[in-house]
Amino acid sequence: MSDVRSIVAADMPRARRELAELVAFRSVHDERQFPREECVAAAEWVRAAFLDAGIDSVDLIETTDGSLAVVGRTPAPVGAPTVLLYSHYDVQPPGEHALWDSEPFELTERDGRWYGRGAADCKGNLIMHLLALRALGGNPGVGITVVAEGSEEVGTGGLEALVEQRPELFDANVIVIADTGNAAVGQPTVTTTLRGIANVVVRVDTLEGEVHSGMYGGPAPDALAALVQLLATLRHENGDTVVDGLESTQTWDGIDYPANRFRSDAGVLEGVGLAGSSSVADAVWARPALTILGIDCAPVVGSAAAISPTASARLNLRVPPGIDAQEAQDALVAHLESHVPWGARITIEREAIGSPFRARTDGPGYAALSDALSEAFGAPVATAGQGGSIPLCNALAEAFPTAEIVLMGVEEPQCRIHAPNESVDPSEIENLAVAEALFLRTLAASDR
Repeated sequence: MSDVRSIVAADMPRARRELAELVAFRSVHDERQFPREECVAAAEWVRAAFLDAGIDSVDLIETTDGSLAVVGRTPAPVGAPTVLLYSHYDVQPPGEHALWDSEPFELTERDGRWYGRGAADCKGNLIMHLLALRALGGNPGVGITVVAEGSEEVGTGGLEALVEQRPELFDANVIVIADTGNAAVGQPTVTTTLRGIANVVVRVDTLEGEVHSGMYGGPAPDALAALVQLLATLRHENGDTVVDGLESTQTWDGIDYPANRFRSDAGVLEGVGLAGSSSVADAVWARPALTILGIDCAPVVGSAAAISPTASARLNLRVPPGIDAQEAQDALVAHLESHVPWGARITIEREAIGSPFRARTDGPGYAALSDALSEAFGAPVATAGQGGSIPLCNALAEAFPTAEIVLMGVEEPQCRIHAPNESVDPSEIENLAVAEALFLRTLAASDR
């Protein structure tokens, strides 16, 4: 390991320069917010970087949603396995500029961390792949496929469609999805489960139009009050998610997630309690969770003394492994329809579902990666779940049922991915690059 460690350590200044270049691309896959040229330039940068790291051939492939997938390949030596290394170069929008302590698209160092949109999710993971490949001197001893997605954050399914259309591009024995992270800085963690998603938009109508709250308030059915009452049925008074017909007592058997650390990671205000009656690990990795993403109603500023005739909300239901996402959405719809008060008219729009995922943990690839992570970090490997969804995992599992899919990455909780002041701890990039290089070397040295 000492050789790999020294090579990666010496390469870290270059890695910082590369991450700064990559973060500077405003690669949000939404032309309403940023020019498409930003994503194209980022894709071209990634292509050149993988070629420089020793990948034999790398192409830019336009997908069905207009994004460019960067796909490269170095064929496997005779008898050796092929490993697919995944990341994505598109990022979340930066949000309100005033909430950032530094420019979102300018990599900035503070207190030992590197700040910028995408520094962790997922450009930091892409840099980690480059470090690992360079540490092996362009001769990994196994087949390598690299895939960098250009529309992961918007969930429009371009890469999943490409997997279905051209599966030969993705065929591999082991697939490393670098888009998760350790439970804490320095704690090597493999993600073994992902929650799925089943969103709906619910609308409540009660009146033909607004009426004066003084003249009609009381008996007139207030659509906003009806919506509030309806949404309240989705949570027990202790905060547990409640959807009729949906199991919500599952438990997590991997690493613990201490409540005090969760409070710090999530930025829970002092004196405010956590919702729910279970452990944090059970709640975020094993059980369904309902979040109200947004409500359409009259704004506070400019509101009139009038009763609302209509109100809407967008609901996000996270679905753990063991529950079918379609059945979960059906249960949510049925719950809303049966609990709407006062006979109010209800309209429900279903959004696309995403299935949960559970990784295999009994194969040689998983064992080799666990050993490499433990050696690189000097600590035992933990298993954790991920509250978010990665639909690509299900598409790859369906296309390649015998492949091992393992999930890891630089996105530990302090990274604040998707939020202002996203950052990455460079030690995570370095240690994971060492682990990935050791993992590839182990596979190359194994009996064929």
